[in-house]
Amino acid sequence: MANFTLKVNGKTQQLEVDPTTPVLWVLRDHLKLVGTKYGCGIAQCGACTIHLDDNAVRSCQLPVSAVGEQEITTIEGLSENGDHPVQKAWIEEDVYQCGYCQSGQIMNASAFLKKNPNPTDAEIETAMNGNICRCGTYTRIKKAIKKAATTENA
Repeated sequence: MANFTLKVNGKTQQLEVDPTTPVLWVLRDHLKLVGTKYGCGIAQCGACTIHLDDNAVRSCQLPVSAVGEQEITTIEGLSENGDHPVQKAWIEEDVYQCGYCQSGQIMNASAFLKKNPNPTDAEIETAMNGNICRCGTYTRIKKAIKKAATTENA
């Protein structure tokens, strides 16, 4: 066990965990932030995507000891009222079906748009390629990302 000081969603959190514990389980089990989902456990599906200093990363394979002083943002911290442009576009485009993968999809899309605020369809497809949606809402996901991009640029 080791002591860690993490900055999560703008708040400093102190905890004692095994240094090899994946950030996903620190968030869910220790900090009770359950918006980040467990999907495959091997960083292939994207359900566990969070931001680490504004970069989209898979939290299921990221040991807490690797975080250091980087800031963690989860879906709960993306916006206070669910009013981030990507979250609003997701609702407007009726993206959700089962919803399980959607927090990871939103976190990946929001990090992508921060770096590329005016993406092409091909750039969106490439950026979102590793986030799997078993319900197949990919067309609506792309449409929502395009809508969020125009909102953020407005």
